[in-house]
Amino acid sequence: MNSLYADINAITIAYSEQGTGLPIVFLHAFPLNRTMWAQQEETLALEFRVVTVDLRGHGESDAPLWRYTLDQSADDVRALLDQLAIQQALFVGLSMGGYILFAFYRKYAARVKGMILADTKAQADTAEGRDGRFQMAQTAYKKGPSAIADIMIPKLLSPATIQAKPEVVQRVRAMIENNQISGIAGDLMAMAERPDSIPLLPQITCPTQIIVGELDQATPPSDAKLMAEKIPGARLAIIPGAAHLANIEQPEIFNQIVAAFASELSRGKQN
Repeated sequence: MNSLYADINAITIAYSEQGTGLPIVFLHAFPLNRTMWAQQEETLALEFRVVTVDLRGHGESDAPLWRYTLDQSADDVRALLDQLAIQQALFVGLSMGGYILFAFYRKYAARVKGMILADTKAQADTAEGRDGRFQMAQTAYKKGPSAIADIMIPKLLSPATIQAKPEVVQRVRAMIENNQISGIAGDLMAMAERPDSIPLLPQITCPTQIIVGELDQATPPSDAKLMAEKIPGARLAIIPGAAHLANIEQPEIFNQIVAAFASELSRGKQN
């Protein structure tokens, strides 16, 4: 994965860009990095202009020790699009990437040609959820990223993958362990403070595809169905045999859904 760098909002953001055609911008999950999209980039860059971003606090991007918000990440993405002269793109946001996509749409709806919300949800955190994020930040601070990997892997991958595919588990673990504590804690704070996006859903006017792993426990199919019901004209795809990281556990199916949606979008067949 080629690394490119942009100076944005007083920090350095790392990204990759490959292919030509309709721009597809991928926003990764917490606490991973843009390499989670390697299988998407490889396939989809044959037809489209694929941009993957290390969100601030992750991967090769800077992880400043300061307050993080999802709006700030949305601003980073907008500034990157400006540098790349991308006026409009199809966005794919998975989990935290979906939360950032909601923030982005609130501020910059005109830049969104279409959106794919994968393994994410519109509801804000419950009080219990916010408390869980606070506790996880303390764990990161006291025990480091490997302790976060221990907590997160069972939430991200299905039991079958954990049991039978050690190379996938190792890949996810490496992504988590490569992050800095400042970024992990900052993102937990940003997610805990995010607003409820349910009131936004009926106002989303761009073509929207929702994807969820059938076995996703972090943001289950019920959360995906809720978004599909409330976003006008949204489509829903449930991927069998996948948990929260549906794009990693079932990359072929995930890629087919994205490619079909992107092809229609670039041909302007959607209302």
